[in-house]
Amino acid sequence: MQIKICGLTTPATIAAAADAGATHVGLNFYPPSPRYADAHLAAKLADSTPPSLTKVGVFVNPDDDFLAECIEAGKLDAIQLHGHEDALQIAALKARFGLPVWKVLSVETAQDVARADQFTDAADFLLFDAKTPKDASLPGGMGLGFDWDLLDAYKEALPWGLAGGLTPDNLAEAIRATGTALVDTASGVESAPGIKDVDKIAAFCKAALQS
Repeated sequence: MQIKICGLTTPATIAAAADAGATHVGLNFYPPSPRYADAHLAAKLADSTPPSLTKVGVFVNPDDDFLAECIEAGKLDAIQLHGHEDALQIAALKARFGLPVWKVLSVETAQDVARADQFTDAADFLLFDAKTPKDASLPGGMGLGFDWDLLDAYKEALPWGLAGGLTPDNLAEAIRATGTALVDTASGVESAPGIKDVDKIAAFCKAALQS
């Protein structure tokens, strides 16, 4: 089981994720987010991240110059796109930066899952997340879930993972229901928006590894 703890902002919580058995950490480069890491912080976090952890940068409709700055500062291993990026943009980013690209699909209906086919020849990985309300200030990380049964229709042309409202309490059920090989959480291991709880990180990873 692969485990991504997203939106980490301190060396201590990165260490906690590594100690608990996480495989990926997410650095959030979306300024409105309470989990935002600027280039200076990203560099500090990258220096404290052990090689066992894959560093994934989370972006929302970024321009290439901003991406380049963040990739260098955070020594990123992968790019996660959480905005309106299309397959052509993803292909261009892969060609320019030479990194795997994850595309987040926000899910509310079967049509949202069907959009996955648009990215089969472009993205390297899909992350199915819950769709946030239209008036929400953030595209994710709000602790919302979705109907996992909708993923039954996905034919798995690409590797994929599950996000959206996952916590230590519902994680085992989520893994059983979907068969996902990667689970991703941000708010599900926090004591307050943007504030990670090391005990919750440990509990989340334990639940994932035991499922």
